[in-house]
Amino acid sequence: MQQDQQITIEFHDVTFSRDRRPLVSNLNFSICQGEALVLLGRSGSGKTTTMKLINRLLTPTQGEVLFNGIPTTGWDEIKLRRKIGYVIQETGLFPHFTVERNVGLVPTLEAWQPKQIKTRVYELLHLVGLEPTQFAGRYPHELSGGQRQRVGVARALAADPPVLLMDEPFGALDPITRLELQQEFRRLQKELGKTVVFVTHDIQEAFVLASRIGLMYGGELIVLATKDEFMRSQHPESVAFLACLRSLQDNL
Repeated sequence: MQQDQQITIEFHDVTFSRDRRPLVSNLNFSICQGEALVLLGRSGSGKTTTMKLINRLLTPTQGEVLFNGIPTTGWDEIKLRRKIGYVIQETGLFPHFTVERNVGLVPTLEAWQPKQIKTRVYELLHLVGLEPTQFAGRYPHELSGGQRQRVGVARALAADPPVLLMDEPFGALDPITRLELQQEFRRLQKELGKTVVFVTHDIQEAFVLASRIGLMYGGELIVLATKDEFMRSQHPESVAFLACLRSLQDNL
């Protein structure tokens, strides 16, 4: 992380507990503007909980999360979330809305002019590889899984938020479509310069997308490193993930 980079998100001594049981503990790290931080870990390691603390779907039990230097508890929740795009595995598209209406939802709520919304929707559909004249009028059930994920990404980008949170968005897709979308998203992230926090349990996906990898285990962030640094980590959990990666590569 460069010293002159602007910090967008900060975790200061953050713990989140439910029924007195900590789901994440003692989180201390920063995310800089324009970086792609992948939170990697097994199921139950605290990845998604950590992500939800950023857009205040959860509030720290102890400590604080800062967004642009302001604690998330100091933000109006709606204003905070409109600055943070959010993409989940099932996309969360409204089934009774067309693709155009789904993508244009946040700009509509922000009272953009209809012509401006349509221009933005078409621009984003082009950006994610969906021809607007073919797809704008379709409904989610008329799309493939990969197409729905592309619409989900377009919707998250619609109001041009500086930050994107992505919670295993490609996990349910077939391997070919998943790789295509990973590569497409890496291109988009670099082109648009968005700050991205991406949750996955897939070490290969982490290595495709990350500028840094945050490895979580038992609710703690145990490694935070570039890909090259991660390859040299001797922590038993990172060694286990790297062994998995090598095994997959050896079997190709």
